[in-house]
Amino acid sequence: MRSITLSALLIVLALAAACTGPDEDLATLTTWMTGSFGSGAQAVADSSYFDIQLEMVPVWTDREDARWFYVEQAVATAKERPYRQRVYRVRRLEGDVFESAVFSLPEPEQHIGAWRDAEPLAGLGPEDLEVREGCAVLLRRDGAGRFAGSTVDQECVSSLRGAAYATSEVIIEAGRIESWDRGFDADSEQVWGAVKGAYVFDRLGDPAP
Repeated sequence: MRSITLSALLIVLALAAACTGPDEDLATLTTWMTGSFGSGAQAVADSSYFDIQLEMVPVWTDREDARWFYVEQAVATAKERPYRQRVYRVRRLEGDVFESAVFSLPEPEQHIGAWRDAEPLAGLGPEDLEVREGCAVLLRRDGAGRFAGSTVDQECVSSLRGAAYATSEVIIEAGRIESWDRGFDADSEQVWGAVKGAYVFDRLGDPAP
């Protein structure tokens, strides 16, 4: 009887270990998100796009609830004046769905260039942030192995440049991130963002000083 009980226990422990083991898809997604990216090649090919620099670095790496990133976007010629600073919380929701939730920083100007720090945002925590309700991007792996998704309907409220809501469409793969952010007014007319399609950010390497 004792041997049967021990065998059953070993099976349960093995199954539990398998269920709680590393999430390989989440690890792949967050690895592909990490680093320095730029749309310079796209800007050269099509003058309707700007050369934008995108920096994405992990923060609070000891946390187990999710993977967290500090994100800065700036025109390449004005990196000291980023036009967007955010924190992303990336996690698997259920099944094959991943969520990249978006948070605003308190006094963001105090954190410009934090992606260069050895421990970015070390003086802050998730409790200091403000979640941007409805602005999370939901991602799934597509047939090509990429992670693709978008915000949901008109749930991301925005007042930027006369907008009523914003949308984001994202594709993430090894060495490249495509992001199409747009704002729409109450009549669903586009009022900001690229018109032709997504910005294409190619990996430039690890964040540099």
